Amino acid sequence: MKILHDTEVLFGRSMRHILRSPDTIITVLITPLAMMLLFVYVFGGAIRAGTGAYVNYLLPGILLIAIASGIAYTALRLFTDRQKGLFARFHSMPVARSSILWAHVLTSLVSNAISVVVIVLIALLMGFRSGAGVLEWLEVTGILALFTLALTWLAVIPGLTAKSVEGASAFAYPLIFLPFISSAFVPTATMPAVVRVFAENQPVTAIVDTVRSLLNSEPIGNEIWIALVWCVGITVVAYFFAVRAYKRIV
Repeated sequence: MKILHDTEVLFGRSMRHILRSPDTIITVLITPLAMMLLFVYVFGGAIRAGTGAYVNYLLPGILLIAIASGIAYTALRLFTDRQKGLFARFHSMPVARSSILWAHVLTSLVSNAISVVVIVLIALLMGFRSGAGVLEWLEVTGILALFTLALTWLAVIPGLTAKSVEGASAFAYPLIFLPFISSAFVPTATMPAVVRVFAENQPVTAIVDTVRSLLNSEPIGNEIWIALVWCVGITVVAYFFAVRAYKRIV
């Protein structure tokens, strides 16, 4: 199909830009890696989050922070293409219009997957150990991919509508700090009542708890369904508004 071919070509273009500028991935990795090192080696001895190694408890939240950092670059790449007039050039060519957006979305999925793999490898060096089997690792991969997809479509909106580079990427800051008010770093039971209510009813906690349970090969209960509902719901709503924003500039 033409749309698949066009998406493949444009995806290859975006990935070549990333591979030629690996500092993008390195920049994305700096913050989550610094946090993981800080919390494990500086604060870890003072935090009680179960009987296992603290890095096992911490890793799921760090992965979500890495993904939130990475999708800021999706918005930035879209903004840059729009400012350079590349959208207008592509629209004047026999290119399937939806393939332009999907190429950026696929680039986000792949680049963030690279970041996640690097962080997991470093966590292994820091003592992370998992009792998960192949199926559980596949489930973790699927949930992280859905989370990345949801945030990527969110990133498309400012990428297409922002008036400045700062505006295109600044939306990611609240997403990066949202894990701090969740079960990512400490159990929610240790939080004051008002904070705990918010922490237990926002998407990051459900996703973090699900990923953590899967990696530790523990029962996941209803958390996985709550996590999936959040990811799918955000994806659907963000996709709707992203497509509307795209149609305005076509």
